[in-house]
Amino acid sequence: MAATGKIRQNKTAIQEKLSDDHVLILNKVFENGLITKREYKNLKSIQGENVERHVVELVDKIMNKGEDTCQKFLDLLQTDEDIKSTYPELRDILWPNTSLSTPVQASSSEHSDAPSQEKRRKEDEQYQLKSQPTGLCVIINNEKFKYMKQRLGTDKDAESLAKVFSWLGFRVLMCEDQTMDQMDQALKCFASLSDLSQLQKFGVKEWSENRFTDLQESPPSLKHGDAFICCILSHGMSGVVSGTDGDPEVGGIEGKHLFIRDIRRTFKATNQSALTGKPKVFLIQACQAPQGVKRLPKHRGVPSKDLQADGSHPTYIPEEADILVAMATVDDFVAHRNIISGSWFIQSVCEQLDWGCQRGDDITTILHRVNMDVSEKEGGARPGEVKQMSEFTSRLRKRLVLTPQQK
Repeated sequence: MAATGKIRQNKTAIQEKLSDDHVLILNKVFENGLITKREYKNLKSIQGENVERHVVELVDKIMNKGEDTCQKFLDLLQTDEDIKSTYPELRDILWPNTSLSTPVQASSSEHSDAPSQEKRRKEDEQYQLKSQPTGLCVIINNEKFKYMKQRLGTDKDAESLAKVFSWLGFRVLMCEDQTMDQMDQALKCFASLSDLSQLQKFGVKEWSENRFTDLQESPPSLKHGDAFICCILSHGMSGVVSGTDGDPEVGGIEGKHLFIRDIRRTFKATNQSALTGKPKVFLIQACQAPQGVKRLPKHRGVPSKDLQADGSHPTYIPEEADILVAMATVDDFVAHRNIISGSWFIQSVCEQLDWGCQRGDDITTILHRVNMDVSEKEGGARPGEVKQMSEFTSRLRKRLVLTPQQK
């Protein structure tokens, strides 16, 4: 029986026995890397509940992390001497016909290399994020415009993004109120990191000690790491994001708008790029309404008709590989932003990253939840009157799992 199924089948009995000393099992699970430091603190800080509640929350969290973590949990219960002596009844529940001295992973000699093969397979299927910091997160935060309304509430989005990506181990940098040309030059500079002296003219700030400050180190210290995140918060029209000098009456470059396709191509794989083969994620909060439309179209809602249903890599990679673009809204529609609490899309992204990254979910799973969350929001006086549908397109070749930074 699979590890997840075994825990589920015996869940009530496991929780009852582990409640004999909930502090021990919590510490053991944390020491063996089955939960993050953030999860450990959250579980340990549960107040006003009986002892069993701590264990229930812990076992649920282990099961939510998937088969591999469940198997490691069972291994721990069977092999750790402190656990065996503290909870002797677990033997009769989980391994009635197995000696506890026999390692769970023991196998015949013909399969002795199975664990290493499994590890290699997983490494091939998932981006390896081992650098410190994990990578750069660049935020372009446009609030004040020459020809368009001020984007009140965008600072809330920038702050939420900085908090969550700093927590995920990224070095977070921000450029504010950039013209189209400045956006283009800044992105090219961040893509290559070849002429870092240019960054000074973009007024780059860095997230440090829970606020944006001047750069903590000189620009030459910047390194790409193993992943790149780009967040653009601005006005926009169909297929473009606007610089602060953008003209809503004129489209394209002539109207001082930067094509999203050109932003993406700035980071395409080349022989020289340090980001080749590494994941690059773009989060774009900008309307995508058609140019020249006076009355901006909004999504309308319809009754749900959901149906119930039963439930070796190539040597070369395409130039456009390893890129994911997530948009606040689909083409031809507006994106909603609260002037106090921030935008529907960015706030949902940050909330879902906070929750999903603790579970070990990959980025596409998390963004599917964002799509669902945004689609359920209401912006009008009547249900279905004002809606929004976010979207993402992925060219990632592997699973991208962002992990909270251990502190």
